[in-house]
Amino acid sequence: MDRPKLVASDVDGTLLDPLEKVTPRTAAMIAKVLASSTPFVLVTGRPPRWVTPVARAAGLSGYAVCTNGAAVWDLGADRVVSARDVDPLQLGDVTHALRRLLPDIRVAAERTPADSSSLAVFATEPGFRNPWGHPTGIDRPKGTGTGGGMDVEDNVVPIAEVLGHPATKLLIRHHGLTSGELADAAHSVLNGAGLEVTYSTDRGLIELSAAGVTKATGLAEVCELLDIPAARVVAFGDMPNDLEMLRWSGHGVAMANAHGDVLTAADEVTARNSEDGVAQILERWF
Repeated sequence: MDRPKLVASDVDGTLLDPLEKVTPRTAAMIAKVLASSTPFVLVTGRPPRWVTPVARAAGLSGYAVCTNGAAVWDLGADRVVSARDVDPLQLGDVTHALRRLLPDIRVAAERTPADSSSLAVFATEPGFRNPWGHPTGIDRPKGTGTGGGMDVEDNVVPIAEVLGHPATKLLIRHHGLTSGELADAAHSVLNGAGLEVTYSTDRGLIELSAAGVTKATGLAEVCELLDIPAARVVAFGDMPNDLEMLRWSGHGVAMANAHGDVLTAADEVTARNSEDGVAQILERWF
């Protein structure tokens, strides 16, 4: 394609190296993209509170697409542009239906309030554990560190509280299954429920969003705000939650470390995230 008018990149496993850092080569490439007045948009499954540190390290202050497309975040203004929620009735129906098949699941809810609501942005039932550990120190084990955010134990509430408020994402964990197996189980019992089921790790976690909400829809919203057509977008990703975005963009690029479905769907495969694969492609144009 001609030089893109917008660059969109997933974060974990794509833009960040295996140590969850923006390498000097990648940071320099992002700076060149921005210097050409080309927007660089983070498109991630992370919630806004886990995107800000990455944006800061990458030197970004524009829009970010968070929570698998359910929220658009203005990094510079530190505000929610839009958010698409799953209502509490659906959250409860989905959880109870899947729990009948898999009694050992544990669930959590990610929320993106548009104002300074007193509602916790992240709520888990007892026994839920994030497979990523505690990235960026935001949700840290109780009694460790002095950074911002709540201790993990502060997020634990009764299941009725987890499911009792609208959420931008429902997370379902099962320690005995891969994410692919858990997604298949969810599809088998949720047929007709209308929710989007995806995953960004294969360690027994799936992520559910409102009907029709994907990274592609979130990125399309940003492109509409910036008046940029899909055909002039280059997008990078590595996991099934990136599939719709890669297919929607004018040029979809998979990392060499990507999930097999992503490798098949992409227009091109670049080097691994440990080898600055995003930067290697962008160096063609910038």
